[in-house]
Amino acid sequence: MLKTFFKTLSFAAVLSASLASLPAHAEQKSDFKVCWSIYVGWMPWGYLQDSGIMKKWADKYDISVDIVQINDYVESINQYTAGEYDGCSMTNMDALSIPAGGGIDTTALIVGDYSNGNDGIILKNATDLAAIKGQNVNLVELSVSHYLLARALEKVDLSEQDVTVVNTSDADMIATYATDDVTSVVTWNPLLSEIAANDNATLVFDSAGIPGEIIDIMMVNTETLADNPAFGKALVGAWYELMGIMASDTDEGIAARTAMAEASGTDLAGYDAQLASTAMFFTPDKAVEFTKSAELPETMKFVAEFLFDKGILGEGAPSPEFVGVSFPDGSIYGDSANVKLKFDTTYMEMAAKGEL
Repeated sequence: MLKTFFKTLSFAAVLSASLASLPAHAEQKSDFKVCWSIYVGWMPWGYLQDSGIMKKWADKYDISVDIVQINDYVESINQYTAGEYDGCSMTNMDALSIPAGGGIDTTALIVGDYSNGNDGIILKNATDLAAIKGQNVNLVELSVSHYLLARALEKVDLSEQDVTVVNTSDADMIATYATDDVTSVVTWNPLLSEIAANDNATLVFDSAGIPGEIIDIMMVNTETLADNPAFGKALVGAWYELMGIMASDTDEGIAARTAMAEASGTDLAGYDAQLASTAMFFTPDKAVEFTKSAELPETMKFVAEFLFDKGILGEGAPSPEFVGVSFPDGSIYGDSANVKLKFDTTYMEMAAKGEL
């Protein structure tokens, strides 16, 4: 497996090749595509496609929206960044480092949840986080798993220099853990729960230790959204209709969660257990409240500093403030002349007011 993943130069090569083919400006259109990958908080996207809820809302606005599952998380973000998709489910950190850091103006359309135990570190035949010292650690390098590892190491007075990171695709993580020479992995649910079920596995740290820092979002291209508000309305309307269904214990809600459970390789009890370690924003007003909180700018500052330290906040970034991040109150962290990541509550507020 590769020892390194998206270092600055490879980032630049990937992005420059893909961005060269992109149009200078978005335009009005009627057909849209968004992508997602397997994660407890993103399973609703597959159900929206399969259930017809997305089609109902797209029809309402005379557009079409195709929701596509991509098995490799990082690849889904790369394809969005390359312009293959109009939106993609990703975390706040990965949105800042890949599309925004690569110059793609991106908007957080739906802030869906934050991980409150869904990302974690598992050790094999060891029960204390401090035992990770000197080990190889398998994770998706430069993803939120890498971020979680860095934050966890701080808790036990260690640093990344005390371990060796081994880049591993999320699609390979379960099989990788099963090999004898792998002793430590960092991953997210449902992979986390499946690996933790092994007799030799101990969950030694999870994202509940850093609440509100790993945020799961449907990101969309800012120019596409600006030119096509119907796209934003349809996505947000469909999402919150389903949130109302899956939050309930009605037959419809149980059926929806059961379908999501099966699609993620577990059963209803397993999926509900994953939801319990996810701070889901089932209502738009809760999502708006979180997105407008004073803590979000501080979180994004912390994330930007992590990315800068790793050399992946855009090619040649001179400081953590290289990429500007804007917030609903109009404030900006970073370079106001290079705002490429926007937290905008406009469409979630419309859903909260019943205006969709």
